[in-house]
Amino acid sequence: MLLYVDANFASPYALVAFVSLIEKGLSFEIEPLDLVARANQGPDFAKTSITRRIPTLIHDEFALSESSAISEYLDEAFAGTHLYPTNPRDRARARQVQAWVRSDLMPIRDERPTFVVFNGAKRPALSEGAREAADKLFSAALTLLEGRTDNLFGEWSIADVDLAMMLQRLIVLGDPVPQRLIDYATHQWRRPSVQQWIDKKRPPLVGY
Repeated sequence: MLLYVDANFASPYALVAFVSLIEKGLSFEIEPLDLVARANQGPDFAKTSITRRIPTLIHDEFALSESSAISEYLDEAFAGTHLYPTNPRDRARARQVQAWVRSDLMPIRDERPTFVVFNGAKRPALSEGAREAADKLFSAALTLLEGRTDNLFGEWSIADVDLAMMLQRLIVLGDPVPQRLIDYATHQWRRPSVQQWIDKKRPPLVGY
């Protein structure tokens, strides 16, 4: 297997695909692409990935992009750690969480890009819009974790990585975050598969 990721190892979606492969115990190689140089738009990659996006997973002759699709494919095709809950409603909720953090909370994603988490980039104080988005994030996360311990659904799932990633955008710069959510995100960040991504050697940031 081959996984295309961003050269800065900062994509939250590449993180999810990488962790999914590690959790499944699969052997794979990594191919970093320089997105600043638009390497993902080159003709060679266009032949590989129909959407020209990372992450893209290559398994035999099958190429698949979009991190949640990659996680679902790996969960259905291979044994190993369950990436999604087995209970149908919890599984649907996990997918909801993944879709939500990819499609909403844009002020947080704009003002707290993942370069702040993985590359030490600095950013000014949150705007009013970003603070409102953060409040919505906290409310939803606390509701999802109500009555739980370390994970959203009792057992770990890949949705925990997605939610923790969104929270870490705020935590690393010292933005106000409820302690319950700091503890949750910190626990998820200590998972060995996530640590392998965190420990990747990264090139210096340009333009940040």
